[in-house]
Amino acid sequence: MTTPSKLQTGLRDLLLARSVTRGEFVLASGRRSSVYVDARKTTMAGAGLTLIGALGLERLDARGWAPRAVGGLTLGADPVAYAIAAAANARGRAIDAFSVRKSAKTHGTGRRIEGCFETGMPVVVIEDVITSGGSARDAIAALREAGAQILGVLALVDRQEGGRAALEADGVAVDACVTATDLGL
Repeated sequence: MTTPSKLQTGLRDLLLARSVTRGEFVLASGRRSSVYVDARKTTMAGAGLTLIGALGLERLDARGWAPRAVGGLTLGADPVAYAIAAAANARGRAIDAFSVRKSAKTHGTGRRIEGCFETGMPVVVIEDVITSGGSARDAIAALREAGAQILGVLALVDRQEGGRAALEADGVAVDACVTATDLGL
């Protein structure tokens, strides 16, 4: 087992303080859980954005992924992708962000993928919390249809409930900044 980085420890602590709630919940996957991780309370906080951007770059580098852009299904992936793009820019690196809509717009350009995306681009799909992997799979399908080269999926939190295994069974590499185990869940 590897020792968590200072950034991973900081994210774990911030998620525990802001985002982990106990009770009875139905997750996006339809599963019931006694723990809910509302990552947005961390990903939309100034301290969270700063930490997540740096940690996201650390994880991309650890995996050897060199995306031209990062993003995923809106809304959960958006602040994570924006934080990584901003941190990359601050370090002189060219990584942009995009958002994948749940469905294509019915007006304007009719796009499903918004922001800095071009056909053929190498991308990393972002997830705030992976449970079943459904949101990441949806984003991957839209991106592949648009001609993206998928390098992998980077999740802020892996709930360790089968999503990672499902994505890896599809041939998609997955990395997570922290896991349910890291959070003591």
